[in-house]
Amino acid sequence: MSSSNQHQFRYTQTPSKVLHFRNLPWECSEEELADLCSPFGKIVNTKCNVGANRNQAFVEFVDLNQAISMVSYYAASSEPAQVRGKSVYIQYSNRHEIVNSKGPGDVPGNVLLVTFEGVEAGDVTIDIIHLVFSAFGFVHKIATFEKTAGFQALIQFTDAETASSARNALDGRSVPRYLLPENVGSCNLRISYSAHTDLNIKFQSNRSRDYTNPMLPVNQTAIDSALQRKELESNVLLATIENMQYAVTVEVLNTVFSAFGTVQKIAIFEKNGQTQALIQYPDVTIAAAAKEALEGHNIYDGGYCKLHLTYSRHTDLNVKAFSEKSRDYTVLNPSLHPAWQNTQAAPMYPGLQGQMPSWDPNHQDVTQSYLSAPGTFPSGQAVPPIPGYSPAAAPPSGASPHSHMPPGSFSDASPPGIQPYYG
Repeated sequence: MSSSNQHQFRYTQTPSKVLHFRNLPWECSEEELADLCSPFGKIVNTKCNVGANRNQAFVEFVDLNQAISMVSYYAASSEPAQVRGKSVYIQYSNRHEIVNSKGPGDVPGNVLLVTFEGVEAGDVTIDIIHLVFSAFGFVHKIATFEKTAGFQALIQFTDAETASSARNALDGRSVPRYLLPENVGSCNLRISYSAHTDLNIKFQSNRSRDYTNPMLPVNQTAIDSALQRKELESNVLLATIENMQYAVTVEVLNTVFSAFGTVQKIAIFEKNGQTQALIQYPDVTIAAAAKEALEGHNIYDGGYCKLHLTYSRHTDLNVKAFSEKSRDYTVLNPSLHPAWQNTQAAPMYPGLQGQMPSWDPNHQDVTQSYLSAPGTFPSGQAVPPIPGYSPAAAPPSGASPHSHMPPGSFSDASPPGIQPYYG
């Protein structure tokens, strides 16, 4: 449709003091609409984020002539109305006033209805839902189910104020990627208020949970779900590394993960803008112990290089290259790879199970790494003691941080119980 036809379309409509705005930026605010409309008159009401894509809105002026003035101005202007750089289309609405008759999903309450977009039932567990929403207050109950809209959950808080804070913070946001399975790209949250005030939870299960009644009987489905999760465990861990202020090489990861058993293979790669790594152990038991102990912990003191761990669907990595990004420690014959010819197996670290390659003076950017001090762990909780393993507060003085790291961030002292090994 030509520009002149669009202008004619506006004029042929019956004028109304309510204007209809299309092609707005996603979740355009009332303040942004006011900035656009206030030069033409006084606004008495707005209705934002209308339509399937939440990119439409209605604005009601106090007087019909003010609405006509705005439509006429942009109909005659060579420059379209814009919000955040997007061209906005304006026309008269077929309504003559905005009635704020809030639907059930708009009336604040203590129970939220959450739709998880982009996932299927089972991709987001009830424990993950509890983790995400309990950041805003005590979660009383959760009930999950599947409807035509997709996978949904009802989440009950103590009061409407707590529920509102969770809704305002999370609506339209995504579940953190490290909490999702490998096969899920993203999971967006769509949140409205429920008419429920107190959920009727009859069983603790993988579908429903009552956190106020620990004596509630456990449904058999919860046991079945636990068994299914056990089957999904793997001897290969997928590590997502946040806050990458230091280069993380295979030597760094081998030092950290070999505290729990012999590391067989490591592969580091970039995915969705994040640094990730696959770490292979001989069996699931070792991988499970490492996952439980290292989840949420930092490789370096100060919150740097934070680990988030899930089980991988892989069971045996196909590692071909010998580099800072990949290593196969099960290859013992140096003739199989030229890069291995001058590399000797390093002695065991005191207190550590498993081996790591000897330090190569030609690789100046290789850094040693230790787990961060107990004080850096989430929620201020100390790491549970691991037999034969002593965490360190900071990387040794020979570490090679990125140039933008603040000076004096580390201690030169070696961690207790672990003496640095320099080949």
